[in-house]
Amino acid sequence: MVILNKYLEEYRPKDFVFEGISGGEYSPNSLQNIIKATVRKAGIQKNTTMHTLRHTFATHCLENGIDLRYIQSMLGHSGNKITEIYTHITTKGFDQIESPLDKLDI
Repeated sequence: MVILNKYLEEYRPKDFVFEGISGGEYSPNSLQNIIKATVRKAGIQKNTTMHTLRHTFATHCLENGIDLRYIQSMLGHSGNKITEIYTHITTKGFDQIESPLDKLDI
């Protein structure tokens, strides 16, 4: 948060946290160029797009225990079928799932 607070203090954005050179929102092309440059600097070999970041965000939310319905709402999905894609991506927590049958005393 310290870095973000310094940024906000120095640049004083008006409408968006991160604004383009002339103010206002970044264009999709500008965002993709920023992502490509950052991925290249990080040495990441995989094809990475803005949509990759969206998937990553949703997957991390799910892994941190955020209910799928909230993720659906944050992503603007109208139905749960699209959001359920993220349940196939992560296996975190599978080792903690107990079957109700395991609790039977027989």
